[in-house]
Amino acid sequence: MSIAKAPVAVSIGEPAGIGPEILARAWEKLGTRLPFFVIGDPAHLSGHGVEPVPIARAADASAASSRGLPVLPHPFPAPAVPGRPAPENAAAVIEVIARGVDLVMRGEASALTTAPIHKKALMDGAGFRFPGHTEYLAHLAGVERVVMMLACPELRVVPTTIHIALSEVPGTLTPELLRDTIRITHAALRQDFGISSPRLAVAGLNPHAGEGGAMGREEIETIAPVIAALRAEGLALSGPHSADTMFHAGARAEYDAAICMYHDQALIPIKTLDFAGGVNVTLGLPFIRTSPDHGTAFDIAGQGRADPTSLIAALDMAQEMARQRHAG
Repeated sequence: MSIAKAPVAVSIGEPAGIGPEILARAWEKLGTRLPFFVIGDPAHLSGHGVEPVPIARAADASAASSRGLPVLPHPFPAPAVPGRPAPENAAAVIEVIARGVDLVMRGEASALTTAPIHKKALMDGAGFRFPGHTEYLAHLAGVERVVMMLACPELRVVPTTIHIALSEVPGTLTPELLRDTIRITHAALRQDFGISSPRLAVAGLNPHAGEGGAMGREEIETIAPVIAALRAEGLALSGPHSADTMFHAGARAEYDAAICMYHDQALIPIKTLDFAGGVNVTLGLPFIRTSPDHGTAFDIAGQGRADPTSLIAALDMAQEMARQRHAG
């Protein structure tokens, strides 16, 4: 089986959250159209109206998916109680992610989709020392710098700085960071999204993109020089743009992805356009990784209210990106 046709691996994430429920709903929706398998404890996936089907290896997922939700068993020490993460399960949550990376790195899975984790539960229960999934995946892959993209059919956005205080953004926004972010995004759009000549729109940091220095000089001293240097290398870049005019329909038609300067500048427009269907994609890894763009939602776990739309979109995007990357 080629890598492109291999099933998608899904790490179960925090089993006390909505992960098990949305995985069951995703299998009901996708059936055999998009073979995927969950790495986790089958007992945590019971009780959602779908039968978990244990498999011995990733290659068995396609056949098993006609009978129920394929699960590559990974024992957890404690049961999953909705809304109440068990400290004893924290180490197993981390192990499942690492196991998924191993499978996709060995070509047994075409991509990795990660169900939500709860970082505090992992820190408290297992001393997890990474800010989140993205940094842990980069560590496992031996990659120094990765990029977070949020994507939906109407928009792709990339925040250059991510989970830091707004007051820290100007100091963190270095030419090197911006340059690497743009290059990694450009390469991923070509390799994984099938866009031969990506067009990137780069936002400014300040209101009105600094208005010629009247409202800040980051555009003049940091952003514009990076854009000019990368244009000289042949990249199709525009900007720095005033962020308040970048995200209406006419503006979005002019670019394939928007490079933003901080978290909310990127995430507010995409969550406004498609709150339920956005997908978190990690660019710069040696494998495909997608994730639903939401957390564990402990407050609604086990109530039958969780929306699987983002997970289904993440699985669809993972499969399509794998096809693009491994075409031919």
